[in-house]
Amino acid sequence: MNLHHLAGAAFRALTARKDGPSLYDVCDPLLGRPGGGDPHLGKFYRTALGNPALRPLLRRTGLKELQDAPRLAALREALTRARDDEIPDWAAIGQPVAELLDTIGLRHPRPGPAPVAARAPEMAEIEGVIRSCGAHLLGSFAKNGFIPTYAAFNLIGDPDVGGRELKMALTGLNARGYKNSTLLFNLARIFIARSPATALINPPWQGIAEPMWQPAQIRHRSAYYDAFFIEALLGFVETGLASSGETAASRRAIDEMVAFCLTTSREEVRAQDGKTVSVVTALAPPPHPRFSRFFAQIKQDLGFGIYVPDCDTTACAVSAATQAGSEDPILNQPLLDFYAGYQVGPGDNEPRVTVPLNDHIDYEGGVVTWIDNLAGERPYGNDLDPTLNLDILEVSFRNLNRWKILETPPRLETVHRILGFQKRLALSGAFTDPRSHIYYLPELYCAYFGRCYAAFMTLPPAARLAIDPDGAFELIRARVLAYVEGELIVGEMNAFDAALALIALGHLGAEVKSFTPALHCIVSHLGEGGRHGPYRAYEWNKMKTPTRILVGGPEATSAFVLMGLALARRALLRGSP
Repeated sequence: MNLHHLAGAAFRALTARKDGPSLYDVCDPLLGRPGGGDPHLGKFYRTALGNPALRPLLRRTGLKELQDAPRLAALREALTRARDDEIPDWAAIGQPVAELLDTIGLRHPRPGPAPVAARAPEMAEIEGVIRSCGAHLLGSFAKNGFIPTYAAFNLIGDPDVGGRELKMALTGLNARGYKNSTLLFNLARIFIARSPATALINPPWQGIAEPMWQPAQIRHRSAYYDAFFIEALLGFVETGLASSGETAASRRAIDEMVAFCLTTSREEVRAQDGKTVSVVTALAPPPHPRFSRFFAQIKQDLGFGIYVPDCDTTACAVSAATQAGSEDPILNQPLLDFYAGYQVGPGDNEPRVTVPLNDHIDYEGGVVTWIDNLAGERPYGNDLDPTLNLDILEVSFRNLNRWKILETPPRLETVHRILGFQKRLALSGAFTDPRSHIYYLPELYCAYFGRCYAAFMTLPPAARLAIDPDGAFELIRARVLAYVEGELIVGEMNAFDAALALIALGHLGAEVKSFTPALHCIVSHLGEGGRHGPYRAYEWNKMKTPTRILVGGPEATSAFVLMGLALARRALLRGSP
């Protein structure tokens, strides 16, 4: 992306020939100044879609299909029902939008082959990048009082969400505001994708993880992100490359982030048996997420007023605290007992997955994402993500003795069923399909599997045999390595892709010669972040509804690059396995 590309795309969008009703022709009469009904729908429309920044880009984009009067009337009737009905029929409301949504064609990145790197970088270059990333994280913590992450909206939406998936979301989500935003964002996607503005809103990029180049990014703090920053700083200290001052600063930051995860972000919920359990919420109550006042209001206006705890943040926060040596009483809770209540089985808990965007995979044994709060609220319905389930396994291995997993048959059975879910995913090859993942990319699944595998391999042989008597871990390891070595690192990568590749290769014991493409990519891109840090912000994780929302940041890239290089350095120093 460059200024010439941006200028050309903007010119084409502003001068496009209009060949049918535009988004604003459809919606302004209904939502511009609604006289009644649900006030949020109109407020969302004016804030997110009818704003002065977007309107000039889309006002000349029309859809030919809507020149057909009955079809235009059906779409307007659906929006009217969404606005006015006390209990809307969301399947019927979504139908005319779903039909139009299926006319657009989006696809995931398909990187071309990368030029072969002549040599691996020198150790001094690798260590220099590690020091730069460590200093960046510590400098950000010192400046902000925390290490921030950023959220950014990509209005083009996610390639995995078509008409069928839209209707799944509208009927499976719970909060009306979230349904409203999903409906209108997906309506806007159609006009954007069929407009010259798509080249401006969704320009091409190198690699797989999407750069976060949107001008409006929402800075925030979450226990989920703090957990990985803890791991990155632990890795920085373990390399021995941190100065004495940086080591002390790292320890202080780690202690503060552990406290944020386990104390500030703690929330009480009720388990399936009625007992109260402490979990970790992704967004602690204000002012702890550190939103600006402006974005705090925007968050409310867009339908994100309620945020409930989730299984992934809980697992990652407890894992990071365990690695940091915390003795907080929350760690003594055998979380597997709680997770078992959210595990999908062939019986009556199957309907827990209300938003099955990845229903081509077998959910049996997997644990769903969202946790009901004490009020019983679950605004996002529920879904099931494979990477989340790796994090549950990983934290269980780190707390194997504390939670008496081998001595407690139901807990061991919960582990066996999650591992069975992962084995089927690997055998089918579905882990390489972006559609299989709700919040992550396949390459990130590979890195997180490496992290999980490394924790598993620290266990005594007898414990590993009890957990995995059928050799599922070695089977998955072989499939993941084949994907990383045969597809990921042979294509063009960006720095974030390369970091994830190194994490997978390093944890899974790949030959050190396979590190070269990723190492070369990382070293050659050093400095791309300009004044924001060593590297640019890239997609770490995402939401597919209400539209494609990316989360990451320059600090997140530094953290993953640091972790990947630390693993590669360790392997290089000891030689090929």
